[in-house]
Amino acid sequence: MIVFAKNVVTLDASRKIIRDAYIKVSGNVITETGERKNLTGQLEDEIVDASSLTLIPGFVQTHIHLCQTLFRGMADDLELLDWLQLRIFPYENAHNRDSLKASVRLGLNELIKGGTTTILDMGTLRNQDVVFEELISSGMRAFAGKCMMDSNSLFPSFRNDTKAELEETYRLAKEFHFKNERVGYGFAPRFALSCTYELLCETAEMKKDFPGTVMHTHASENKGEIEAVRKLYGKENIDFLDSTGLLGDSCVLAHCIHLNDDEIKIIRKRDTAISHCPSSNLKLGSGIANIPKYLKEGIKVSIGADGAPCNNNLSALTEARLAALLQKPFHGPTSMDAFTVLKLATLDGARALGLDSVTGSIEPGKKADFILIDINNYNKGLNESDEGICSNIVYAASDSDIAYTFIDGKCVYQKGVKEVYDQEELLADAKNQKNKLPGRV
Repeated sequence: MIVFAKNVVTLDASRKIIRDAYIKVSGNVITETGERKNLTGQLEDEIVDASSLTLIPGFVQTHIHLCQTLFRGMADDLELLDWLQLRIFPYENAHNRDSLKASVRLGLNELIKGGTTTILDMGTLRNQDVVFEELISSGMRAFAGKCMMDSNSLFPSFRNDTKAELEETYRLAKEFHFKNERVGYGFAPRFALSCTYELLCETAEMKKDFPGTVMHTHASENKGEIEAVRKLYGKENIDFLDSTGLLGDSCVLAHCIHLNDDEIKIIRKRDTAISHCPSSNLKLGSGIANIPKYLKEGIKVSIGADGAPCNNNLSALTEARLAALLQKPFHGPTSMDAFTVLKLATLDGARALGLDSVTGSIEPGKKADFILIDINNYNKGLNESDEGICSNIVYAASDSDIAYTFIDGKCVYQKGVKEVYDQEELLADAKNQKNKLPGRV
């Protein structure tokens, strides 16, 4: 397959943008990139002529809750612990296989149409098999795992005993970890307040049995959460998590808004990644993470939309724009430029997941995970410099500008032509399952 594009934003080490460009794909791998005028040899049977569009790596979102998409608009205007206690835990507890399937499909549909090609997803307490089945059938590249909870003072019925949590997690990791080459396992103890010390330590040990897995948890999102951890364990949140063996170079911590200097040093020392979720942090009133400081300290930072009920959309472009804008009043207008943020949303996300040799940039040898976006329209496209192209994507583009999404060399979405799911059927099923949910709370 050969894809022609107006521009190719490589996001590789050279930071180059190729004009009047092409990429060649063999199977699921990018084999060649360059200017169209330099293309030699016989043209392939399959040509994607996107000569007016810009090709960029697919977005990598490192903190998603597909299980919550069904709850969009049902948990507004609450801060974190109330949001969990009054809405999210009761709704997740009420999920059955059918409602979970509808929720996951709804989320995957939105992510793929918005150009996200790789996710790190945190599941819910039960029926995690459903999440894996839908990830595999959708074509998404992902790490995912059952949410682990053996302690829950906020909603006590939404938990399992420690032994059951560990056994079910081991079964799922053994059954699903890269049995499909696109989908790996992500161990997902929810956060310090929903997991016992024993569960966290045992999970860290269990991970060693499954090379290539990811550790995924929430940390230091809310001041009330931090105070509760301090009261329970006599330690700061990151210090406590580190004491369990959870942190490491394949661990992703969602949020990390409220960190002191010692905690930042621990994260840097462990080479642990932070997933920045600006929309969620604003909507729950949690605060604003000091991303420029984390980057300056050499910490891996990536981007995630979190769940639909604490964001209300799953758009990587929305998160990228907010990630850039939020820091400027505090750290100056140059603190988060468009190229830096675009890299956070692509290559740095892949790096956080240990997939930077697989995806996240457009270069030979990497998987063909890319999107084609229209930035040549009335509200974009006037500035065609390298900086202007990145600016148009980060500051002006929206999901409606995504024309194609390719994952693993396959076109999984083409605007107006190809969808992952039948849209009417998808929405009807989601509404039906959403209406049934409150009756089980």
